[in-house]
Amino acid sequence: MPGTMKAAFLPGNSTVEIRDVPVPEPGHGEVLLQVKASTICGSDIRCIYHEHLGKGPEGYQGVIAGHEPAGLIVQTGPGCRRFKTGDRVLVYHISGCGVCNDCRRGYMISCTSAEFRRAYGWQRDGGMAAYLLAEEKDLILLPDSLTYLDGAQVACGFGTVYEALEKIGISGNDAVLITGLGPVGLAAGALCRKLGAEKIIGIDISPERRDLALNLGLCDAVLAAGLNNVNEVRELTAGPGFERAVDCSANAEARATAIRATRKW
Repeated sequence: MPGTMKAAFLPGNSTVEIRDVPVPEPGHGEVLLQVKASTICGSDIRCIYHEHLGKGPEGYQGVIAGHEPAGLIVQTGPGCRRFKTGDRVLVYHISGCGVCNDCRRGYMISCTSAEFRRAYGWQRDGGMAAYLLAEEKDLILLPDSLTYLDGAQVACGFGTVYEALEKIGISGNDAVLITGLGPVGLAAGALCRKLGAEKIIGIDISPERRDLALNLGLCDAVLAAGLNNVNEVRELTAGPGFERAVDCSANAEARATAIRATRKW
């Protein structure tokens, strides 16, 4: 598919640059996606308005931005085994080597290969363009019941939360505390609800976010962030505290609350 396309880059300095770049051609085991949705992560906001964190291979490499894409496969390279032209897919945002211990367990985010671990939008071209070159192993089939925008939300936000909840386990035995009710915290509430959590309590500094969590039915109760949160949440569990706590705030005080509010064992 020859020609050029518009693509977004993040040079820093509170700017986004739109450049003309060639439309890529898929090689062995790769597909070309027509990008249908590519959402913006908090890490993108940080790098637009603040600074690029990470150094060496973990740092931003001046590539096309966007690590939350979903789209339609319009071309496949040789060697593809599962997906075909016309499939609707989302892209998992970390492309691991595929053969180290962590990758073979399904945790490509923990890939130990310094040479081959590359994140879309950070070390390799991402989804803020008309087309995206992706490896077939990084794709997840998007059911017809989900929109492309749904898929983009799952690609990083929901997927990151789901991996964390899978590691700690959530069931009807658990009362869950969620500190931070932004997009990731709300995703945590939605997934905990579907996984059968017995009670879900949320904490956030924003009244709008607290109201949204209640209105969507993602929390049974919400609290304004404050110095007395540990005592407040213990009252809501009749004393012992929570079986599970998930911090989605990136705030040191909230993380301390999440730890202190958990029960014995």
